[in-house]
Amino acid sequence: MENEQLSVFDERGNRLGTASRSEVHAKGYWHETFHCWLAHHDEGRKETYIYFQLRSDKKKDYRSLLDITAAGHILSTETIEEGVRELHEELGLYVPIESLESLGIIKGELHQDGMVDRELTNVFLYSNPVTYDDFHLQLEEVAGVFRSSFEDFKALIQKYKTEIKVEGFQINEVGEKEFTSEVVGFHHFVPHERSYLLEVLKRIKAHL
Repeated sequence: MENEQLSVFDERGNRLGTASRSEVHAKGYWHETFHCWLAHHDEGRKETYIYFQLRSDKKKDYRSLLDITAAGHILSTETIEEGVRELHEELGLYVPIESLESLGIIKGELHQDGMVDRELTNVFLYSNPVTYDDFHLQLEEVAGVFRSSFEDFKALIQKYKTEIKVEGFQINEVGEKEFTSEVVGFHHFVPHERSYLLEVLKRIKAHL
């Protein structure tokens, strides 16, 4: 995976060439990613929900943290539309790209020791209702799926709330979905920039 070839760009989005994934993160090159958020309005409950994946404890980075519903890197040989494979691979959702709504490109950065992750993120929304039965997880990548109300998550990002309730499931040691609800804070999520998350929420809101 670290040897996968990614296209690299300047901060204006001009393509410069290619580099391995490990070099991209080590040197902080801008590169393309695919993010897909699941969010829908439940008319019966009169509530809008947004979904998160729980990253596996086997992941190299950000283990056991809540994250974007589905996300991944765009290889140098792929089109942006081919990023929809992340929904198939990680979550077991076979959704055609035509069913997603494009929310445009958002620039974002993540910093940790030994890595600078600068992303030109192609953001998509899947707003059709889903059930927990629809998810069939790639366990080396994803350990569970949770959701919160849209407004609660927004309040958490805006710092109006320090904790919110999430509900969903985690795969237990015998491979079964174990349903639970928990109270979580911002530190339970992958530390994406708040500005990125607020822009995503604004664009999602405009489409729901």
